[in-house]
Amino acid sequence: MMQAGHCQRMGAKPPITGGYDKAYPVNSYLLDVEKNRVLWERKPVLRHTYRKMYGAIASRLAGSPGETTLELGSGIGHSKDVIPQCVTSDTFPAPWLDRVESAYRISYAGGAVTNLVLFDVWHHLEYPLGALDEFARVVRKGGRVILLEPAVGILGLLVYGIFHKEPLGLRRSINLGAPAPDSVDSPAPYAAVANCWRMFRRPAFRAGLADWNILEVRRFSALAYLGSGGYSGPQLLPQFLLPMAYGLEKILDYFPLLFAVRMMVVLERK
Repeated sequence: MMQAGHCQRMGAKPPITGGYDKAYPVNSYLLDVEKNRVLWERKPVLRHTYRKMYGAIASRLAGSPGETTLELGSGIGHSKDVIPQCVTSDTFPAPWLDRVESAYRISYAGGAVTNLVLFDVWHHLEYPLGALDEFARVVRKGGRVILLEPAVGILGLLVYGIFHKEPLGLRRSINLGAPAPDSVDSPAPYAAVANCWRMFRRPAFRAGLADWNILEVRRFSALAYLGSGGYSGPQLLPQFLLPMAYGLEKILDYFPLLFAVRMMVVLERK
């Protein structure tokens, strides 16, 4: 999933604010979404692991059920399976999505959002601090931003470095001082899978989050997710072995530098 500028109609090329690597065709994102919708129905372990991760997000939401929870970069839009009140959005209109939104220019009024959810979106934001400025505008005091992202412990480094089509970006500089572009309609595509891992392990970055309290940075192995094959590989884990995989995860999670493949970050608006 990624976050981009507004696409006005189905069939148009989506203008991308923080998309895939520059060699990746811009309009391939919509093709990926359609492919992912088919794979979602065919892969029960994938559905189970994603719903488990969305359940972890749901347990960290602030406020009451009547308050606004907005997901950016919803892709195929299955967050509602776990968080029914979630407002889904992406950079293109689709029947299964509620809104078209950009991480750099959210259409809600100031303080109108209680929770922002970004699942595999943060590493597509070329201007993360510019996005956080916009998040600080729309999220009320005490509200939260919840990120679920790739993590690059040694296992994650191998998995994403060898089998994932997006670049790790470990040697790419992160635009921490650059503001979001004035126009979100035609920036260069972007992806750096390791950005969340790099940024929230960096004390200088964490200290610079003036508008936010960091409530949680959790890294976990997501062994069952790996066994599902994700959206790009075959399902290797039989469904009946899911409980065993989840049990093994609890052990591997004690060693995140070795086994972390996923991470969750929870920020609270000051």
